[in-house]
Amino acid sequence: MDLTQGTIEEKNGRARKMMLYFGIASLIMSFAGWTSAFIVSSSRPDWLQNFEMPQPFWISIIIMIVSSITFIIAKRALKQGNNSLTTAMLILTFVLGLFFVYNQFKGFNQIIDLGYNFTGPTSNITVTYIYLIAVVHIVHVAIGLIPILVVLINHLRGKYSAENIVGFELAETFWHFVDLLWIYLFFFLYFFLN
Repeated sequence: MDLTQGTIEEKNGRARKMMLYFGIASLIMSFAGWTSAFIVSSSRPDWLQNFEMPQPFWISIIIMIVSSITFIIAKRALKQGNNSLTTAMLILTFVLGLFFVYNQFKGFNQIIDLGYNFTGPTSNITVTYIYLIAVVHIVHVAIGLIPILVVLINHLRGKYSAENIVGFELAETFWHFVDLLWIYLFFFLYFFLN
């Protein structure tokens, strides 16, 4: 396919998708760097062994999977012209994203209750990495909630149709990325801590 062909809208859509893919690639490299540093640091004598991930982090996996499913349902409903289902699924996806962030902070509170803080005399390098990786991911989830809100508002204004969904697809792609990223990060941490 010749990328120079098509209408202005098609070219803009391809350019926006390419920018998103470059952004996702840079995020993958960032998280790869942090997880690599985590692996290298695990040989330290003060590294915690058999650290159990907080239960809210487990619940967060389910929340993210369900939120991806609700976004997929929203897109299918939009393509079928079912605006009320699209609206309901977008709202549910947004609420699930907020619930994910809430669960992450619940998990942090459980870690603090175990006596580990991010820094200071009650910190540990292992837990500091967990905080760093999880907090940076939470920031990206929060960033992902903004496009969902924009998509919801644009949908309510009637800006999307089965033929015009580039903005919708961009938000969906980023959301699926942060969902998959959490699943990877959680299981990475889980298996390297046990």
